Amino acid sequence: MEKDIVYFDLETQRTANDAGGWDQKAKMGMSIGVTYSTKLGEYRIFQEKDVDALIKQLLGADLVVGFNLINFDYEVLMAYTIVDLPAQCRTLDLMVDIEKVLGHRVGLDSVASASLGIGKTADGLDAIRWWREKRLLEIAEYCCYDVKCTKVVHEFGQQNGHVFFFDKSRRRQSVNVKW
Repeated sequence: MEKDIVYFDLETQRTANDAGGWDQKAKMGMSIGVTYSTKLGEYRIFQEKDVDALIKQLLGADLVVGFNLINFDYEVLMAYTIVDLPAQCRTLDLMVDIEKVLGHRVGLDSVASASLGIGKTADGLDAIRWWREKRLLEIAEYCCYDVKCTKVVHEFGQQNGHVFFFDKSRRRQSVNVKW
C-alpha cells in the first residue's frame, strides 16, 4: 500500500504584530491552506471554513512534510482544534531538521534556490495584503507554489542525502539530511 505523504503550507489573515506578537500565532487566523497528497496525486486548497477537512487530511497522513510546520503552521491551526497536531501527526519539518544540523535557521527560498534554482514567488506579507484585498486566488497560487517547493526540496534531499542553501554571504553551502 502506497504511503500518503502530505505536503502542507498555510497563509494567515494577520501579521504577528496584528495578533499581538509571535507568541500569539493562534490569533493570526488561516486565510488559505494547501496540501499535496502523494496518494491522491493532487493539490487541495482549503479556506478557513474548510479547516476541519484540512485537519482530518493531516491526521490521516502517513507523514506530513512542511517547512517551519511545527512552530508556525501547526500553531496557527491549533486555534481551530483541540487536537495536539504536533503530537498526533507524524511530521517532518524540513526547517527544524536542517536547523538541528546547522545550528541556525535557513528559509525555504534559500534552500529551494540553492538546491534547485527555483525561488519563492512572494512572501507571507504579500499573502496578508492579498487577504485584505480579498484576492484569494493569488494566495492560493502562492501557497500551492510553496507546497511544490517544499515537495521538490524534500525529494531532492531524499535522493541526494543533502540539500544546498545560501549562507548570509550568499555562498552556496551544503547540509546533509536523512529524509
